[in-house]
Amino acid sequence: MATLQKIRNRAGIAIAIFIGMALAAFILGDLFKSSSSIMRGKQMELAEIDGKSVTLPEFQAKVDELSEIYKMNSGKTSLDLKTTEQIKEQTWQSMVRNLTMKDIYENLGIAISSTELFDLVQGKNPHQIIQSIFRDPNTGAINRPALIQFLKYQQTNSSGKEHNYWLFIENQIIEERSFSKYNNLLAKGMYVTGEEAKSDLKGKNHKTNIEFVAKTFSSVSDSSVTVSEAELKAYYEKNKEKYKQENTRSIEYVSFPVVASKADEDKLIKWSNDIKSEFTTVEDPAAFVNINSDVPFDPTFFKKGDLSPEIGNFAFSGKVGDIYGPYKDNKSWKLAKIQKFEELPDSVEVRHILIKVNSQPELAKANATIDSIKSLIVIKGQKFEDIAKAKSQDNGSANNGGNLGWIRRGMMVKPFEEASFFGKVNDLQIVKTQYGIHLVQVTNRGKTLPNVQLAIIDRVIEPSSQTYQSTYTLASRFASQNQDAKKFNDAVVAQGLNKRMANIHENDKDLAGLENSRLLIRAAYKAKPGALILGSEGTPIFELGNQFIIAILNGEQEKGIASFSSVKNRIELEVKKEKKTEQLVKKMSGKTDLNQLAAELGTTVGKAEDITFDTYSIPGMGFEPAIAGAATVLEANQVSKPVAGTNGVFVVKVTSVSAGTDQDITADKQKLAASASYRANMYAFEALRENAKIVDKRAKFY
Repeated sequence: MATLQKIRNRAGIAIAIFIGMALAAFILGDLFKSSSSIMRGKQMELAEIDGKSVTLPEFQAKVDELSEIYKMNSGKTSLDLKTTEQIKEQTWQSMVRNLTMKDIYENLGIAISSTELFDLVQGKNPHQIIQSIFRDPNTGAINRPALIQFLKYQQTNSSGKEHNYWLFIENQIIEERSFSKYNNLLAKGMYVTGEEAKSDLKGKNHKTNIEFVAKTFSSVSDSSVTVSEAELKAYYEKNKEKYKQENTRSIEYVSFPVVASKADEDKLIKWSNDIKSEFTTVEDPAAFVNINSDVPFDPTFFKKGDLSPEIGNFAFSGKVGDIYGPYKDNKSWKLAKIQKFEELPDSVEVRHILIKVNSQPELAKANATIDSIKSLIVIKGQKFEDIAKAKSQDNGSANNGGNLGWIRRGMMVKPFEEASFFGKVNDLQIVKTQYGIHLVQVTNRGKTLPNVQLAIIDRVIEPSSQTYQSTYTLASRFASQNQDAKKFNDAVVAQGLNKRMANIHENDKDLAGLENSRLLIRAAYKAKPGALILGSEGTPIFELGNQFIIAILNGEQEKGIASFSSVKNRIELEVKKEKKTEQLVKKMSGKTDLNQLAAELGTTVGKAEDITFDTYSIPGMGFEPAIAGAATVLEANQVSKPVAGTNGVFVVKVTSVSAGTDQDITADKQKLAASASYRANMYAFEALRENAKIVDKRAKFY
């Protein structure tokens, strides 16, 4: 500032103004840069949770982390769309809980110390996550050597996947334990007094049989009550909380399905006939099928009864090499060639010894083990059943000498089944399946029957590119000619189209019956009411699976309290119900003879038995807890005043009262306390979540 003052003194006001302007430009420049950064940050904001901003990169990093964990657990290298969406939702729920609870944990002093974490991992009673990962499948107990070995390995490979996996596991344990402590804290604060238990038992023990007269609201004409605009608005102001609404959009849409034409089917029939002669002479029918069919060659052998009458009659009256077709089967045209005949049993009795294989290094060891076991039986003469009991890793059959009993076709995985049904009795066969290496022995075969193997060329009837283009042209013409709600609806009627409607939320992933419809949902939130919904490229035509969809935004509903005009009809029903209640209460007051009252009202006397304070439904009347409440405070032969219920107004008479015998106050206190604790845990977080004022912007990005 001293330098600035010297310059001002020497050069006068002009230079001072110039420097001042330069400083201002410098400061404002920084401000604009900062503002630009802030704006970019806001543009990338995915959510605001309890005042804390969550950006898209932060969220996506968590999604990527969980995706990698899932791949490691499942052994997959890629994830399908459904799994990816589930991971995104799981990540979101986790972030909501952690950010909502973070300050609460700090205020309450809830934390997990390093000593506690160590105990949760390696202590006498490890966390359930650790138990589930490192449980020995044979003993059911935790495999501590495997756990220690893994911990040591991940520590020496801090940049590897195992280390990242372990950090994720630790974090999950900390999150779960923290939330568990919070819930336990709530539970400890819940207390049920002896008087509460006594009152609860009294209500449960107090059973009544009743008679009642009911006059339903629907039996009273709406024209008999009148309501004014002022009354409706007064009700709305008093009951606004009833009319909370979510952020939704209402859409209407028509579908132009792409369906194979007769020309498409005729072309497929011609192709089948053209290839038939080549199929007749081919040396390797199975390979020919795999090249030319939409369905790969199936080596299964079939009995006559397993096939349709049409194919069964052909297969069992022909010879190897005969061809049937082309013939239509559901949505396919097929050619069937007789490949082979075999006399096979319906069932076989079989036993096996299994050595499990979980990794490639274990495969060679398992093969060597099975070879040595086979040698012990063949060369050394040891008994199959004795070795199975000692060595087989199939816990279900090992104790029974490896015996699986009689099995039928289709009960076992393919390699095991083929060895069982095509093998000779008492032969020892080594078979590899996804479970490991088996030594299989057939001990008995059932009655054999003729079986046939068919080579089938199966071509699905599909629409051609010309059919796609024709259908798209129809959809395009409809969209170009009907761009507002009136024209849209008029055209639907004129063309006899099937219009569908849907109410959607911003984060919905799919619409029922429409594949990959997320794009349509996102676009609906950018559309204007009464106008066609446009995709990201400005087109109103959405290609969803094998159909073209054209949709119009019918209405929009923002989150908050619904406007009076939008709920006016609902309010009118409620106000009329109140007035009908007043009428009926007045008409039914002072009446103690139910038969006389029923006659005056043109109805009958109803009955119900074993009514307690916890009864919610009355036979013939539905959900009516008010009747139960009235009945349980009356003595025998007492008649209630008119009671306003859910569906009408009632007068109740107790015909008899019986008292139960349950006097176990201690047990009832425990039940009530458990119920209160459960409700506290469930509702507390929901209340905190509501109070966090979550602004969810995920729909901007996904």
